Order: sequence, then structure tokens, then C-alpha cells
Amino acid sequence: MSAASCLRSEDQFLCSICLDVFTDPVTTPCGHNFCKNCINEHWNSDDQYLCPMCKEVFYGRPDLKVNTFISEMVSHSSEQQAAKPGEVPCDVCTGTKLKALKSCLVCLTSYCETHLEPHLTALGLKRHQLIDPVENLEDRMCMKHDKPLELFCKTDQTCVCMLCSVLDHKTHEFVPLKEEYEGKKAELGKTEAEIQEMIQKRRLKIQEIKHSVDLSKEAADREKAEGVQVFTALMESVERSLNELIETIEEKQRTTEKQAEDFIKELEQEISELKKRRSEVEKLSHSEDHLHLLQNFPSLKAAPPTKDWTEVSVRPSYEGTVVKAVAQLEMTLRKQMKKMFEAELKRIQQYAVDVTLDPDTAHPQLILSDDGKQVNYGDVKKNLPDNPERFSNCCCVLGKQSLSSGRFYFEVQVKGKTKWTLGVARESINRKENIPLSPEDGYWTICLRNGNEYSANNSPPVCLSLKSRPQKVGVFVDYEEGLVSFYDVNTADLICTFNNRSFTEKLHPYFNPCPTDDGRNSTPLVICPVNNTE
Repeated sequence: MSAASCLRSEDQFLCSICLDVFTDPVTTPCGHNFCKNCINEHWNSDDQYLCPMCKEVFYGRPDLKVNTFISEMVSHSSEQQAAKPGEVPCDVCTGTKLKALKSCLVCLTSYCETHLEPHLTALGLKRHQLIDPVENLEDRMCMKHDKPLELFCKTDQTCVCMLCSVLDHKTHEFVPLKEEYEGKKAELGKTEAEIQEMIQKRRLKIQEIKHSVDLSKEAADREKAEGVQVFTALMESVERSLNELIETIEEKQRTTEKQAEDFIKELEQEISELKKRRSEVEKLSHSEDHLHLLQNFPSLKAAPPTKDWTEVSVRPSYEGTVVKAVAQLEMTLRKQMKKMFEAELKRIQQYAVDVTLDPDTAHPQLILSDDGKQVNYGDVKKNLPDNPERFSNCCCVLGKQSLSSGRFYFEVQVKGKTKWTLGVARESINRKENIPLSPEDGYWTICLRNGNEYSANNSPPVCLSLKSRPQKVGVFVDYEEGLVSFYDVNTADLICTFNNRSFTEKLHPYFNPCPTDDGRNSTPLVICPVNNTE
């Protein structure tokens, strides 16, 4: 049987009455097929029962049988969907173009399931190369020789036909398309694996960021709660101080008013007595009785004894009341702030790291302890290798530990010293020349000079006014926030903060014990263990 005869004609699935695909196909006694509704309507409109195809006349309305074969074929055909926009259509279908199932690289034709059948059954067609349906099959032909692109030119990295390999590319290296395909497919597999790994890493990073956001939210909630608690206490303290101030002023006013009332009462009593005496004097002065006037004159010639009111006054003393109240409030606030600073320092101390000095960075004149925890200035310059990490001019040393993310904290004892410099430095700082200690040059440090002169090394340096001389200095770095802060560990006071906004490379602890100053500054800088117990 020929391949063509194997193809089922699409007309076999069409009703000869409605010329559409069968719906409920039935067979007449003469063997022809129609839609059940179509043949019934045809007979209902005619006087006789006539087959529309062969014109056979039936005497009496025939009994119609369901054609199960055609029903199944129609159902199977309906499962093959018409090609949608963007899908490859069958090149053989006439009328409605069904979706192609495969494309043949030999025939350069795309086939639906029905029209593909010969390629699956016919011996000659079974040798053809079938692929998933693709458009523009002509692009798979050599434009110059009109031959299939079957080889890959490794020299020019392009697909060529057999004629290309012996004409235009005859000196080049070739491999079959399938071989190159397998190689490229393996590369794509590797690329896919790499991309998948990148995707996984980014998903993990997303989880990490989300977790950081959650932690940040928790921290923010804690900070807000603590802020509300602290400021509520402060406001209550201010309100309490204000009420006490008002009560004090009002009490003084009440005292003043009572004193004034007593004075007025006493004055009014004296006025009453004076009026009485004036009346007696006036009466006696008008008397015509010589003897009576003379007898009473001694007792009435002088005013009655009264209080000397010259220096008496009512002067309310409010001066200094508000100042005293503010001073008392300031003392209360200082106590509250001290508690807050102590709590803040406790939180910061949880980021403590075990810092040790890096001998490979130490200036040859510095003396480091064996445990890497102490450094002081020596009188003799040692003969050490001048490696790239070592400071050549500045007598300083870096810590081994570095920070490129997160936070870290360490404490250094400076007790007994008259000079020192402490802080952190960028890893890329110039170690062979004298460079200004400023953030612009990669240093975030504070220093002591002349025993009591503290400053933050900025451009220009900023003098620091401290309440007391720190015995131990805490250094805290928040890499993401770009902050470097210094604390007086014993008082929990914040000495100063550098706000760099952002860091771009690793940071190392920085130490400079400074020259001995004729023995007055011979005490070493000592890295101390952090005691952050409550």
C-alpha cells in the first residue's frame, strides 16, 4: 500500500449535508454516513426517505445505527488542536491548519499527527530526521548551495552544507552537526548548572536579607520600646521637677501673703491705738479745765509706743528658684543618661572580638609582647624585613583581625600614658610614608598629647573636651552604617563618633603607643579582655 493511500482523507470526516465535521455520526442501511440531526431534518423536510448520496429510496423511515468508528476518528481528530498564533502549523493540511507535531529536516516540511504517519510507517521516510516543530525550515538550507546544513565549521564557528566543506571551507576543520550539538549541549548543561547555582545563591541571599530585615525590625522594636521607656521617664522627671518648682514658688507666695497679712494686722492695730490717742489728745486740747489739762498732759504729750516700721518690708525671694530646679533636674537627667550610656555600652560590648597585634605590620622600633596583646616604644630600632605590610616611618602596628561587614568592638588600656593614638585603619593605607591621620586618608582615630589634650584626628583635628581622663578606651565599628565610635569604658561616656557613611574595604585595629617621653610615657598600650557581664 502506498504512503498516499495510508493517509485518511479529511473529507471522510465531513457530513455531505452540512459539509462540516460529523456530529453524532450515524449510518443508513445503504452504508452512507451523516450527522444524526442532519439526516433527520432532511427526511423531515421531504416526502420520501431518500439517501442524499446514492438516492436509494426506503419504504418507511430507516433505523439509523451509530457509526462508532467514525465517532472515534472524529473524536481523535478533534483532539488535534488547530495551530494557535506562535505555534508551528502543519504544511500539508488544507483548510484548518492543525498544530504540527514534528518537522522533517529532509522534506523541510512540518506535519500534524495525521500527516506525520507516513514518516512513521514508510521505510524510505523513516530514515528522515524528525525534530520538534520549527518555523522557517528554509533557514536550515545553505543559501548558497541550496543543500541541508549538515556540518559545523569549527574554524568559522558556523553551520555549512556538504558542498561548503569542499569548496568555500575546504581547509577548515569540520564535525557533524550532531557532534557539535552534543558538545554545545554539554556546555549548556554546565552553564545551566552554573546559572542554577547562581540562582540558589541569590535565593539564599534573599533569605539572608529577609532574615536581616526581620532582625532589624526586632532591633527597631526594641529600640523604640527602650526609647519610649527612657523618654517617658525623662518626661515624668521633667514634669515632676516642674510640679515641684511650681509648688515651691506657690509655697513662697503663700508665706509672703501670710507675712503681709500679719504686718497689715499689726499696723491696723497700731492705727487703731493711735486714733484713740489722737482723740484723747484732741479732747484734752479743747478742755477749758486748767487743772485737768495739766494733770493729764504728761501721759498724753507723747505718741503711744509703736513698732519701728522703717526697715520692715515684704520682699518675696524667688531669685534662684528656677536655676536650682533646673540644676536638680540636670543632675537627675545625668543619672538617667549615665544608666542609658552604661546599657548602650553593654550592648556594644557583645560585639567584642579577640584582637591581637600583627608583628608583620609593626614598626621596627616597637616592642610587642609574646601574646600580641601589648605594645610600647623601644629605644632601639630592630633589624626586621621591610615587607610590604610593615610601617616604615610611623611607629604604629595593626591588629591581625579585620572587618569587611557587620560590627566589632575591642578595648585598650591607656592608663598611665601621656601620649597615644587609637582607632581603625583601611587595609590599603600607605605604610611607607608619613600620611595624615584623617578619614580621607583611611584612618579613623583619636589621640592624647601632652598628658591632657585629646583630639579626634580629622581634617583639621577636632579638640575633645572630656570630663575625666579615660583609663580604658573602647573602639566600636559598625561597617554597614559607616560608624566608628570611641568610649570611656569606666564612665560609659561616648568620647566621639566618626560618621563615614560607608566603607569600601577591610578595616584593621590601629595602635600607636608614641615615644617614651623620657620615661613619662613608657607604659604600653594593652588590649584588654572585654567584661560585658551584667
